[in-house]
Formats: sequence, C-alpha cells, structure tokens
Amino acid sequence: MPGIDECLLEVMKLPGARGAAVVDWTSGLALGTAGESPNGDHEATAAETAEVARMAAEQPAFSLQPPGGTTGRTTGARPGPPVEDVIITTHSGYHILRFVETAFDSSVFLHLWLDRAEGNLALARLRLGEMAERLVLA
Repeated sequence: MPGIDECLLEVMKLPGARGAAVVDWTSGLALGTAGESPNGDHEATAAETAEVARMAAEQPAFSLQPPGGTTGRTTGARPGPPVEDVIITTHSGYHILRFVETAFDSSVFLHLWLDRAEGNLALARLRLGEMAERLVLA
C-alpha cells in the first residue's frame, strides 16, 4: 500500500499528467505534490482546489440522502463524502479531484492536472480511483 509520495509518483506516470497533489480539503493544505502546478504555486493551487472539493462534498444536492431520511447506502458502507470525484474541464486540460475514503473522518483528495491533448480522462479517472483506494495516510 503506497504512501503519499509513492502514490503521487504513480499518478505522474499516467499519460498526459502535468501535476498532482494530495490535499486536505478542510484546511486547504497540500500534503504532497508532484510535477507542475497550473498557476506555478502548489500551495495556492491546493487552497483553490480545496474550496471546490469542500463545496462539492458539503452540498445537499450531491448527498446520498434521498427524501425521507434513509441514506441509500448498504450496511457496512465506508464513511466519507458522498461525492467520489469532481472533474473540471478547461480548454487545455482536465482537473480531477478524487476523494480518498479512510477509516477515520476523511477530508483528503487527490488532485490530478491532466493535459487534454495527451491524456485519457476515462483511464485517468479509473486509475486515480484505484490509487485512492490503496493510498495509506499515516
């Protein structure tokens, strides 16, 4: 099971990967970074993407809670935000924010900046999900 640095190195092997980070969405702090940052500053990018992640994770419209009060989750489902990932498309790239579910109250996500011409969004999303499941936060 990879730690943050190993996970980021693996993410950067994806075709078209420009930059990646593991970010705490409650504080906006980058726990680890690799590659480039869209605005040249990994910490500023972490804070900006954390705002997007926090907004998505905390919105009732994206909640798994249907009207009537039941969660819709099966028994034994892991805790975590109701959102799996957020994808933002720009003219030159994609930003994928993948939430990491943990045994504790997780507030961490993986951010991948992917070049639109060289990357494969579907492949990147699948691999990022696999990496998020294996990521060990210590």
